Amino acid sequence: MPKPSNEQGQGLVEYALILVLVAVVVIVILALLGPAIGEMVSSIMASIRGGG
Repeated sequence: MPKPSNEQGQGLVEYALILVLVAVVVIVILALLGPAIGEMVSSIMASIRGGG
């Protein structure tokens, strides 16, 4: 039995909200950890070049 169209729309909205929530969490994590990750990459690159 196919779903009525209003239930299909509800499912689409739920998936969209989950996607937005995941995107916000990823952005917050990157904003908090970005400087630390950048420093770590710089340190690794310096070690590879022989400067560290």
